[in-house]
Amino acid sequence: MRGAKSAKWVVGAIVVAMAATACGGGSNDSGKGGGATFRLGITEPKSIDPVNAQESEGTLVARQLFVGLYDVKDDGTLAPKLAESAKPNDAGDEWTFQIKKDTKFTNGEPVNAEAFIRGWTRVATKASASDVAYHMNGIAGYKELNGGSSDKFSGLTAEGDYTLKVKLSAPDFEFDKKTAHPAFSPMPKVAGAGDNKSFNDAPIGNGPFKMSGSWEHNKKISLVRNDDYGLEKAKLDKVELAILNPANGVTLEYKGFESGQFDWARMPVPQMPGAKAKFEPQGEWLKADVAGINYIAPFNETSPMNSADARKAISYAIDRAEIAKGVFQGLQEPATALLPPNFKDVYKADVCSSCAKQDKGKAKEYAEKAGLKPGDTLDFGYNTGAGHEEWVQAVAKQVEDVLGVKVKLNGLPFKEALEKQQEKGAKGIWRQAWSADYPTADNFFSPLLSTNGINPDANGKALGDNRGRYSNPKFDELLVKARQTKDAAERAKIYNEAEKLAIDEDQAVIPTWKRTQYRLVNSKKFTNVKIDFYEDPNLAEIGVK
Repeated sequence: MRGAKSAKWVVGAIVVAMAATACGGGSNDSGKGGGATFRLGITEPKSIDPVNAQESEGTLVARQLFVGLYDVKDDGTLAPKLAESAKPNDAGDEWTFQIKKDTKFTNGEPVNAEAFIRGWTRVATKASASDVAYHMNGIAGYKELNGGSSDKFSGLTAEGDYTLKVKLSAPDFEFDKKTAHPAFSPMPKVAGAGDNKSFNDAPIGNGPFKMSGSWEHNKKISLVRNDDYGLEKAKLDKVELAILNPANGVTLEYKGFESGQFDWARMPVPQMPGAKAKFEPQGEWLKADVAGINYIAPFNETSPMNSADARKAISYAIDRAEIAKGVFQGLQEPATALLPPNFKDVYKADVCSSCAKQDKGKAKEYAEKAGLKPGDTLDFGYNTGAGHEEWVQAVAKQVEDVLGVKVKLNGLPFKEALEKQQEKGAKGIWRQAWSADYPTADNFFSPLLSTNGINPDANGKALGDNRGRYSNPKFDELLVKARQTKDAAERAKIYNEAEKLAIDEDQAVIPTWKRTQYRLVNSKKFTNVKIDFYEDPNLAEIGVK
């Protein structure tokens, strides 16, 4: 995801700059299948192999190459793919999946229960050092496998060729939703270990597209339609993903759209109103309120953000409404909760008291309680090239003006930013965004806020998505209780309690903006182009005029 967006770290996220690329009116290469080439720009992914695909760029590619038990529809409902059925036992600690028969990987290997066990084991094994393995931490045997004391996933068994049994370490009545993440993809035998470089750069999957050659790092990734795909085949012949300079990727996407180089694009913040005025009348402007959130992550283990009072001081100092109106020019709305409104059964507005409106008095009061003094330095990190510069600068100025601290901005390319956040002793605050990997509140709370979501290695590097390292045993207990609750309405109440604790009382993270995504799309040559649940183009469903 977008984690992340692991679920997925949204590579250029925040409404203003979202992961994808550009559109235009240039010529397309028609293929012999009557399709065409769809072109977009991305920045360099961390991984396109499900073993470690985590941010939006990497998961976009991984979802084209692999298909698992489930996917998620645009409206957030679960869509069966290779799962013909999924049944929990009465206790909710064991699931049985019946897998669609007679599908295969592009090298001819069968996609069966053993292929799923192979893929999940490959992600969770210690040697893979996967940042997305934690999605499986509820499966029995995960701790032993991920800790290196076992090479088998004891909770996974195959009963015949197409029945997968999953034993959980604790009940989870929403486990089936989690299998929509690319980490739960099946794997062919040829994949080998998680650090198989040749496979990492040219994965052999079972999805609607397959690799055309290997990933040309910092240059491009080329996909072609998989004509042996076991489900409905894609209409596009090819997908070309140009890898852009992360320092100005969004600008390059937009220019590429205007010049006809790309068929899908994000836009820099200042250009959005003009782009809307120009391209909306032509039917080339897309808008979607998506299942994600933008927020600031304080590093809870190090001074000065190891104090809830300091975190609240920062939050109260931010005038979200002013930035939404000025920087985002009305195209973004302030967030007052960590969960997005899309999660209708669980969402509650105004969970975050400090998010409702700027309160300079309370900001100074909490700063004084925390020992955050005028003249102190506050590090503020963000990823470059994704359109965040303007709003990050606006937040920094507001915090400086209200609290008298000096905000030191630290912009890094996205891949380097993620690595910096993982370091032991990381400090200050970071721009973050999260886009749902699967349609459950647990997909926000567990990766971003649970103790398990930190997943430190022996050197203290955070391998999980809880980069701020928030840890509260009571919060963890509430998540366990929610998973064990079969009734959805009762489960929602427990999630509400957990969010109130983490976001309002502890201010574990600082919500900033809801995620309304905007894209430009070449509707002159393509049909049925949408922003999907993951904030990506729905490549497998795009038609050609």
